[in-house]
Amino acid sequence: MIGLEGVSKIYGAGPTAVRALDNVSFQIPAGEFVSVMGASGSGKSTLLNLVSALDLPTSGRLVLAGQDIAQLSDDELTLFRRRTIGLIFQFFNLLPALDALDNTLLPVMLERKVSAADEQRAQQLLEEVGLGERLHHTLNQLSGGEMQRVAIARALMLAPRIILADEPTGSLDSTTGQAVLRLLRRSCDRHNTTVMMVTHDANAAAIADRLLVLKDGRLIDDRLVNKQSDTHELGVGT
Repeated sequence: MIGLEGVSKIYGAGPTAVRALDNVSFQIPAGEFVSVMGASGSGKSTLLNLVSALDLPTSGRLVLAGQDIAQLSDDELTLFRRRTIGLIFQFFNLLPALDALDNTLLPVMLERKVSAADEQRAQQLLEEVGLGERLHHTLNQLSGGEMQRVAIARALMLAPRIILADEPTGSLDSTTGQAVLRLLRRSCDRHNTTVMMVTHDANAAAIADRLLVLKDGRLIDDRLVNKQSDTHELGVGT
């Protein structure tokens, strides 16, 4: 589902060039939950930008959902991202003028006219994340944990094959953060979605199937981790 073969990313040229990723290789199969850790400057953000198809490698091969992204035009990349990848950000990136339902429907709005079936799916997703009674609440009526759950519902709206989460619990309290992690875990298990989560929190990383560790742009560790015993239970925070 996600494959890197000798991927490097270099910014700049000559003596001031920065090698943000250095010959990184790994394979992530469909339905696996992977955490990525590393100190600031280790290459986590660069890796996420590449796997989200927002940037291209300087060298090496990057294959997402069977597609070598270097072979796509800019327009094709835009459509590929929209239809294949769901993005979840630390600070939600929701639109304050829209309610929970319309924020969830936003990926559809960018694709086509919203249908009754689309609205039904959005409602079902919000119910699945515990917000069935808050469909028409605006952001100022939602807590941080609730906004993050809207962001997860939005990421799932077009049934992406890959979900990328950038520090999804970084701005949440510990209780709400754990609820969001369990929700991501259940989304992975229920929909067979491949999840890659960048985090600085070892406790958060432990909910994944596998851990990748970067240092100075290199992959220095790739190991399986234990699933938590409650990974199939959906927790919701306030």
